[in-house]
Amino acid sequence: MPSNPITVITGSSRGIGRAAAELLAARGHRVVISSRDQDSCESVAEGIREAGGEAIAVACHVGQDDQLEALISDTVERFGRLDNLVLNAASNPVYGPSDNVDRKAFDVIMHNNVFGSMRLGHLARPHMAEAGGGAVVLVSSIAGMLGNRVIGAYGLSKAAENQLVRNLALEFGGDGIRVNAVAPGLIRTDFSKALLSDERMVKHFERTTPLGRIGEPEDIARVIAFLVGEDSRWLSGQVVTADGGITVTGGF
Repeated sequence: MPSNPITVITGSSRGIGRAAAELLAARGHRVVISSRDQDSCESVAEGIREAGGEAIAVACHVGQDDQLEALISDTVERFGRLDNLVLNAASNPVYGPSDNVDRKAFDVIMHNNVFGSMRLGHLARPHMAEAGGGAVVLVSSIAGMLGNRVIGAYGLSKAAENQLVRNLALEFGGDGIRVNAVAPGLIRTDFSKALLSDERMVKHFERTTPLGRIGEPEDIARVIAFLVGEDSRWLSGQVVTADGGITVTGGF
């Protein structure tokens, strides 16, 4: 890996993506901040630059093919290469049992979370291969491993992402590109605010999680940093569970 690799991180204006971008920038990566809103992306990129890192902002809606293409082309135009891709952006417009999920909502979840990740991976592949290889990291979820009464459709998309990791690892391996995922448990982010707004639910997770707390974005950022780094160079096609131990208790 080059000393200052180019790393694109989707969904990085807040939460896990932002924590990963800030950590990787502190470790010498030149990062591309991306989410739907350009101003939000620029705010994060500016903070990284003020801290001594290197970052640019490129807005991208992962459900829009033209924006996916622009994200990769703008990155390569600016930096001349692409080394790593962190696929963190995701959609979950429905909270509740699966009979609340209509066709439109289901299509949004599957298109943004699964097809968008697959498409962006394929767009990045030739540039990463030209750079000598690199790492693709998907941010999955333990919701893709367990049954769930309130985010079941989201869990379906994450189960599909876990299989996507295995498929892309096979397809990209010959180019020296590793493909892995991290599957977080409950993390204290805006994405989880529906769960975290229920104090009884929070106490339940704190009580039943072996490590006794809710996860923080930095907990997952550190796993992402491992997966794009040299310490994981013999790891590909894997889903790393980072959930404080909740899945060994039987789940939710």
